[in-house]
Amino acid sequence: MTPSDNSAAAPHADMATAGIVHIGIGAFHRAHQAVYTDLAMQAKGGNWRIIGVSLRSTDIVDALNAQDCAFTVIERHPDGPKARRITSLSKAIAASRDVAPVLDALADPEIRIVTITVTEKAYGIDRVSGTVQAEHPAVKHDLVNPATPTGLLGILVAGLKRRKQAGIRPFTIVSCDNLPSNGVLLRNGVIDFAKRSDPDLAGWIKDNVSFPSTMVDRITPAATATTLSDARRLTGMDDPAAIETEPFSQWVIEDDFPDGRPAWEEAGAILVHDVEPYELMKLRMLNGSHSLIAYLGQVGDYRYVRDAMANEAFSQLVAQHMENAAATMAPLAGIDFSNYGAELVARFRNPEIAHETRQISMDGTEKLPQRIFAPACDLPQDSKKIGTFALCFAAWMAVMRQRVNTAPGAAAELLNDPRADEIIEALAGYQDAADIYENLAKLPGWMPRQLQDSTFWREAVIERLAMLLSDGADAAITHEINA
Repeated sequence: MTPSDNSAAAPHADMATAGIVHIGIGAFHRAHQAVYTDLAMQAKGGNWRIIGVSLRSTDIVDALNAQDCAFTVIERHPDGPKARRITSLSKAIAASRDVAPVLDALADPEIRIVTITVTEKAYGIDRVSGTVQAEHPAVKHDLVNPATPTGLLGILVAGLKRRKQAGIRPFTIVSCDNLPSNGVLLRNGVIDFAKRSDPDLAGWIKDNVSFPSTMVDRITPAATATTLSDARRLTGMDDPAAIETEPFSQWVIEDDFPDGRPAWEEAGAILVHDVEPYELMKLRMLNGSHSLIAYLGQVGDYRYVRDAMANEAFSQLVAQHMENAAATMAPLAGIDFSNYGAELVARFRNPEIAHETRQISMDGTEKLPQRIFAPACDLPQDSKKIGTFALCFAAWMAVMRQRVNTAPGAAAELLNDPRADEIIEALAGYQDAADIYENLAKLPGWMPRQLQDSTFWREAVIERLAMLLSDGADAAITHEINA
C-alpha cells in the first residue's frame, strides 16, 4: 500500500458521490477497505465514496457524522506511529435507529457495490448447507418482518427487492469477513432467504447479482486512550473515531464487478480469478495461529499477542504451527509458505501493536471449524503435525472451563460465543479433561465426523487439555515443541 503520511488527504474533484454502501463500520473496515478506497480515489478518481452502516452501534455513527466522517488511521510501526486522515466515508447510518435510510441508500442507482464486515455470527447462514439459520434472531425477525429488517440478510434482500421493482441493476455484494469462500456462502444465504418469501426475487438474484469472494488481512486492535492521544498529537485534531492498526495490509479480490469498482489495485489490492488458495493460506496460517495464541495466551495470562510472542518458546510453537498448517495446502504460485510464516511471526511480535488475546478469542465455535478442524482433517490422523491443532482445541476448552468456573453467573457474557448457553450446559459439573472433551466435542453440527471418529485426535486433545489444566500453558508449550 501507499506509505502513510501525517497530512490530511486532498479530496479528488469527483469524490462527492457515494458508490458503495458498507455494512459494519467497525475498526477493521475503517483500517482496511476504507483506506484502500481512499487511496484508489486519490490515484484514479471515481464516484466511490462510502455510506457506512452500523447494524447495532450508534456511538460510532454519531462520532463519524460529527466530523464529516473523516477519521484518523494510526499505523504502529516499530520506529513509531504514523497517521493518515481518511476521507472516503461520506456519511454513517445507524440501522438500529431507523433502517429506512439504509434501504433508501441500497435503492440508489449510484450505489453499485455493497461491502460487508459484520463478523461470522451476524450472517445467519449454515456453512454446511448454505441455507439460512431459521432460528438466528435476526433471520427469524426479518423473515416475518421483511419491510423492517434488522439483520444482514434481511437488509440485503430488501434492498435488492427495491431495485428489482424499480428496474435498477443490482449492486455487487462483497463479503470481507474471514469466512471460507465468503462470496459463495453469502450468495447461497441471500438466495435462500429471498426464496422463503419471494421465489421470483430469488431467481432474479441468482441470475443477476455478483458475489465476489475476498481475502482480507490487517491486524486492528481495539482503540484505546493512547490511540486518541496519538491521533491528537499527530494530526492536531481531537478524533473520537480514530483507530490504530499494523503497517501490513492485504486484500485479495475476485475481480467480478459488472458495474465497475474503484481502482483498488492502485492501493495494493490483488485482483485475481480465484481467491480460494490465498484465503486458505490466510485462514490456516495466520488466523489459525492467532487462535492458538489467543487461547494459550488466555490460559497463560498473556494479555497481548506481543507478550506471548516475546516468549521464545511460545514464538517457536507458533512457527511450528504455521509449518504444520502449510503442510495441509497445495503449493501456491508466487508464494513461499516459509517466508509467509516468517513474515507473520514478525508481525505478531511487533511491540507497537497491542492486540488483546481476549479480543481474538471471541466466537470460538464460529472460527475453529475452518481454522483448526479443517486443516487437522487434511493431515494423516497419526501425524505428529496434528499436535498443535489438538493443543489449540484443548486450549479453547480450557479457556471455556476457566471462564465458567470464574464467574458462573456471568458465564455467557464471559464466553463471548454465539453458542455460550450450550457450552455452559456441556461443562456443568465436569472438571476432568476426558469428560470436558467428550461433552464439548459433542456440540451438534460442529466438529467434523472424521475428527469425532478419530481415537488419535481424541487422545491428543485430552492429553494436552489435562496438561493445561494441571501444569499450565508454558509447560504445555514446552512439551509440544519437544514432542
